[in-house]
Amino acid sequence: MCFLGFFVIIFVLSPFIGQMTDLIFAERELVQSLKEYIEAEELKLEAVKSWADKLDLLTRASTSDPEGFLAHPVNAYKLMKRLNTEWSELESLVLQDPSDGFISNMSVHRQYFPDEEDEKGAAKALLRLQDTYKLDSESFSKGKLPGVRYNAELTVDDCFDMGKLAYNENDYYHSVLWMQQALRQMDSGEDAKTLKADILDYLSYSVYQMGDLPRAIELTRRLVAIDPSHQRAGTNLRYFERLLSKELRDLGRSQQEPADERPIQLDTYERPKDYLPEREVYEALCRGEGVKMTPKRLSRLFCRYQDGNRNPRLLLKPMKEEDEWDSPHIVRFLEALSDEEIEKIKELAKPNLARATVRDPNTGVLTVAHYRVSKSAWLEGEDDPVIARVNQRIEDVTGLSVNTAELLQVANYGVGGQYEPHYDFSRKDEPDAFKSLGTGNRVATFLNYMSDVEAGGATVFPDFGAAIWPRKGTAVFWYNLFKSGEGDYRTRHAACPVLVGSKWVSNKWIHERGQEFRRPCVMFLYSTEFITQTFINVRLQQP
Repeated sequence: MCFLGFFVIIFVLSPFIGQMTDLIFAERELVQSLKEYIEAEELKLEAVKSWADKLDLLTRASTSDPEGFLAHPVNAYKLMKRLNTEWSELESLVLQDPSDGFISNMSVHRQYFPDEEDEKGAAKALLRLQDTYKLDSESFSKGKLPGVRYNAELTVDDCFDMGKLAYNENDYYHSVLWMQQALRQMDSGEDAKTLKADILDYLSYSVYQMGDLPRAIELTRRLVAIDPSHQRAGTNLRYFERLLSKELRDLGRSQQEPADERPIQLDTYERPKDYLPEREVYEALCRGEGVKMTPKRLSRLFCRYQDGNRNPRLLLKPMKEEDEWDSPHIVRFLEALSDEEIEKIKELAKPNLARATVRDPNTGVLTVAHYRVSKSAWLEGEDDPVIARVNQRIEDVTGLSVNTAELLQVANYGVGGQYEPHYDFSRKDEPDAFKSLGTGNRVATFLNYMSDVEAGGATVFPDFGAAIWPRKGTAVFWYNLFKSGEGDYRTRHAACPVLVGSKWVSNKWIHERGQEFRRPCVMFLYSTEFITQTFINVRLQQP
């Protein structure tokens, strides 16, 4: 009995012990997996804590002075990138072990987050600033901008993303500049998620597209050296080498010159031409270069008190007026707006700010355009007594009726905000531009500057080389039409991109209707004089 029992026990336990042995090893694997899970969870919590600590410091600085913080274009770009990309990555990380509170907050605030187009727009703004103000990628990456109050730097990954955005737009010129900067920072020892092979891949092909075969070959060889299995790199290298050999044969040379080892700079490759014929003149004026203010012209500029032809509202306190340019005549009014009025106008405009529009010359319909990057709102005199007062002041100092003028337009130009060269008046090939308004063409422009701008943001006139810089509380005024009603094509102007700061303006476009006796047409004057003289002559001939 006992033997049988022992045998039975052994028989029964043998297969069970065998299974238990497997389970022991399985448990060992579970323990190891548990440790890996704990480690991953700890890393996740450390990452979340690090992110929270970093954002805690950042938001303390940003919320203490929001406009000043966003005045730095890199801060504005990185805010777009964080909210569109990085917060989503953090959300995915937290979702691995869902946190209802965090997800609830994300759901509430997500509707206000920028989207991919916003992030792309912010990146393009940096490229626009880089071109206009001739800033190399390192200056941007290290935050070396004039007038900045907050330090902001771009990482390797940021620079790579900038280059990749340009690459995807077939903008190989900027792709080269930013991929080169990403590579430079990585070579200096900066950590990054981006692989060096990816940077070299984009950089080598972009350099090839810029026509620099020797450098493209050298960069592709570096790529092959760190990743021999990179199939596209090997194919590209053979293709580049064949192209270079053919070029050398065509030139009757047997040996290629070594690739240029100097770092790629802004002037290494020629920036491609675009649709704007006066691009170079316009951007030079934005930098304060090429302004055609001569001593002779300066001697013709004066300042005066403007009482609006003894307007009762200006008799006791006339407006201070300065000449900014002699021909066409552009004046600046000082103390045109008080700080209180500026704040009220901004307060009224902010809830209604939307992407600024331009009037389609063919249809007369307002539409957005890539060459105007700002947000604007339109305010009526009935919206607030301040708006009515500002409208009346414009009428008093200009002597023109604002009854037929367009509403007061308030615009905010943030990071890279601009309005490329344009005319305010409609040309002969745009007969229907203001047809729906029924008030004729835009005879004059009155532009209020409602903020100072740390760097950039000038109003420039490429035709005659003038640059007018924003000064808070002042306003500039010029006529768009000659007295004959013909457009003054010299008044083609632009709002330069804001490099550092936030630019607030409000403008009033004054139309022809209602000005018949305030600014009479020259031809009308001639006709009246002719009729009067004829009448006198007829009277003299009578017996």
